[in-house]
Amino acid sequence: MSFRIWIAALALVGAAAGTGAASAQVQTGEQIFNTRCKTCHEPAIEHAPNRQTLATMPANQIVQVLTSGNMVAMAAGLTDADKQAVAGFLVGAAAGGGRQNAFANAPKGVDKMCETHPEIRATGSDWTSVGQGDASLRFQRNPGLTAADVPRLKVKWAYAMAGGSMPTVVGDWLFIANRTGKTYALDAKTGCVHWALDLPARTTPMIVRSAISPSGWVTFIGERNRVLHAIDAQSGKEIWKTEPLEAHPIAGITGSPIVSGNQVFVPITSGEEGAGRQASYACCSFRGSLVAVDATTGRKQWQTYMINEPMKPIRANMAGTMLQGPAGAAIWSAPTIDAVRGLVYVTTGDSYTDAATKGADAVVAMDMMTGKIRWSTQVTENDNFIVGCNPGNVGPNCPTQVGPDADFGASPILFKLKGGKDVLLSGQKSSMLYGMNPDTGKILWTRRVGSGSTLGGIEWGMAADDARVYAANSDIGALFDELRKKQGLPLSVLGINGVGQPGLSAIDPATGKVIWNTPAPEAPCHYAGDRSRDRAPGACMRAQSAAPSVMPGVVFSGTMDGWFRAYDSRTGRIIWADSTTSRAYDTVNGVRGQPGGSIDGMGPAIAGGMVFTMSGFNGAANTGGNGVNVLLAYAVDGK
Repeated sequence: MSFRIWIAALALVGAAAGTGAASAQVQTGEQIFNTRCKTCHEPAIEHAPNRQTLATMPANQIVQVLTSGNMVAMAAGLTDADKQAVAGFLVGAAAGGGRQNAFANAPKGVDKMCETHPEIRATGSDWTSVGQGDASLRFQRNPGLTAADVPRLKVKWAYAMAGGSMPTVVGDWLFIANRTGKTYALDAKTGCVHWALDLPARTTPMIVRSAISPSGWVTFIGERNRVLHAIDAQSGKEIWKTEPLEAHPIAGITGSPIVSGNQVFVPITSGEEGAGRQASYACCSFRGSLVAVDATTGRKQWQTYMINEPMKPIRANMAGTMLQGPAGAAIWSAPTIDAVRGLVYVTTGDSYTDAATKGADAVVAMDMMTGKIRWSTQVTENDNFIVGCNPGNVGPNCPTQVGPDADFGASPILFKLKGGKDVLLSGQKSSMLYGMNPDTGKILWTRRVGSGSTLGGIEWGMAADDARVYAANSDIGALFDELRKKQGLPLSVLGINGVGQPGLSAIDPATGKVIWNTPAPEAPCHYAGDRSRDRAPGACMRAQSAAPSVMPGVVFSGTMDGWFRAYDSRTGRIIWADSTTSRAYDTVNGVRGQPGGSIDGMGPAIAGGMVFTMSGFNGAANTGGNGVNVLLAYAVDGK
């Protein structure tokens, strides 16, 4: 699933794998970039970040990714000096640094520490995990504000950060991981900092009560290097960390770890779709998996792989490298817990090779205690995909039959119907929704809500209250093609099924019937750090790929053009809207004139009478990102 931020942010060396010839003689960072990286990043192809975005990354992060991060296998042959030279060139520190992103040298902010650090106290209005509960409903039953209050929402405070996960909130404490280096505990009411930990986490922090912590509160955070951390939520001090939970060098963690009882369930994904571009890379060997960890000790309990067919050689590519498979079935999103049945559910990514597997593009149920697969239902066969493989670009390791890259990136939802029965709901990048029997995996109904594309379709997640499930649909591939056609440019081949239908739909969970659909409005925006220029200059992309969140009577959903909207959950009528790109923000951490941008990713959190969302998200769609994002905290009348 190449659409994820994790690949987009770490694809820096998408063309840098190989023989190591660039290190045989002294070269500048610019020369190494031009010979090894430029073809993928300037202009950016597929889902790789463009040169402008690379310039916003800290140099030490670029070096770390090349040295010990998920791209280590793709940096074969580069010396430490080479990596430092490339990083220096990209951030403008080396001679001949070339043009830079407008935000490369922007103020990064200074932490404003809170004067006091009161004890963390739970309320009835907390948002403690990415899915707000075991069932992944993303439903806040006690928001601390009413539907009548929503039209009065205004920004109370803003916090600038490069990267930024979805926040979680307990009482007056807000937790957020900044993917470029720090994990924060902020005051939810003011944005001041309780603590900041040097931890480049990739996941939304989950906060739970636990006796293993001196304060009684623990946050579990997954790092991109396959390590899980248990942190005292009050002090920011580490309690334990695991060894890498997966041996594959390009594996990582993007989906949030989820706690149930004394177990932490950690999904494992990979960057092998990007590494597979290289003729010298033996594509492919990664298998997605779910790992169960003892919450008290960090000890690994079990690991279950999604692909069970035996590995076998396929063919030699044009460089003589032997290809192998099956591979893929990464788990990109957080698991969903079913304590009654003793099951944990996940959805999987696509296949990377021609070798057939039933584990890719599947919804899978596992026994929580043993990890044994109870059932696995594949919804799309032969979705074999490597970054850059399309009808106009056949790379050395491309599958013979290239699939649509229509896999799952969203957590399944366990929904209780009015009669007492349960249905398991899943949304796919193809824009398909599935209702399944959680006991057997049998498909009960299907529903299409758009055209689908490699970037969604239903990309990051869905939400549900007691009556409806809400699916935001992106269709950005079709929107790119819509614009490129007007400009007389070649189509992007990102679309799957034609005309784009971005918007928000409410679905009956029992039948799959569409109750209402509200198309994403065409609206003005201002991309201060517009990353879309390589594909769609000046475009305001109304793609609706961010995960929505719901409270009684209201669904919150953002779009890539930076608009944040509230919808009447019964009718789909838009009752409030705010353009986060229409103004700049003077942030709590001292950045003046911080711009907003695209709203994408894991969506908003609703807690304690406030709504929190990220603007300027550095997503894989290469549109509307700023390099430096801004966390916006909304309150009624901004108070």
